[in-house]
Amino acid sequence: MAPPVLEAARLGKDYRDGAKVLTVLDGLDLAVAAGETVAVVGRSGCGKTTLLQCLGLLDRPTRGQVLLEGADASGWSRRRRDAWRASRVAFVFQHYPLLEDFTAQENVALALVLAGGGRPGAGARAADWLERVGLAEKARHLPARLSGGERQRCAIARALAGRPRALLADEPTGSLDARTGAGILALFHGLASQEGAAVLLVTHEPEWARGAARTLRLEGGRLVDGWQLAVDG
Repeated sequence: MAPPVLEAARLGKDYRDGAKVLTVLDGLDLAVAAGETVAVVGRSGCGKTTLLQCLGLLDRPTRGQVLLEGADASGWSRRRRDAWRASRVAFVFQHYPLLEDFTAQENVALALVLAGGGRPGAGARAADWLERVGLAEKARHLPARLSGGERQRCAIARALAGRPRALLADEPTGSLDARTGAGILALFHGLASQEGAAVLLVTHEPEWARGAARTLRLEGGRLVDGWQLAVDG
C-alpha cells in the first residue's frame, strides 16, 4: 500500500508569550491518502490554520513529525522544502494574495511556470482554469478590478492549475456565495477523484465539509472523528 501523501504523527505546536506557553496542537495524528478529501472543522482560533502551515512546511512543529509521501520532512533543507511546495503542493489561503501588477491570467500562468510546467502553453492552461472558476471574462483584468470573491476564485484557479499532488485549503469559500462555493468544492473533489490528489480542507462552516470523504473535528489540539461539529455560534 502506498504511504499517505500527507501525514502528521504526534504533531505538537506551542507558541510562547513571555513565560506563558500556548499549546495549539497537542499530539495530533492525521493521514490523508491520494484521491481522498478530508475536511477539518472547528472553532475559529482552534489551530486549523496552524495545522495547514505545518503540513505545508510553512511553519515548523514544536514536536512530532510531518511526513510527505512517506518521507520525514523534519530534516529537510530550506531548498528541499521550497522545492516540494513549488512542485507538489498548492495552497488556497483565506486572503488569496495575488500579484497586483499581473492580470488574472498572468497570475495563474506564472504559477504554472514556477511550478515547473514550462512557459509554452501556460497562458492557454491559465485561461482554461479561469473559465472553470467562472472568470473567463475577467482573464485580462488586474486584481484591483476584481471583487473579493473574484480574487478568491483567481487564487483557486492558480492553485488547481498545476495539478498538485496535495491541496491545502484554508476557508476557501469565505468570500463566495453558496452556489459559487459549491462549484469550487466540486473542483476540489474532482482534483482528488480524477487526479488522485490529497485534499485537506479546513473550515468552521459545517455545510462546506459535508461532501468530504471524512470530516474531523479539531478540539483541544487533537483531531476527533464524527459529526459532533464544534463551530462558532
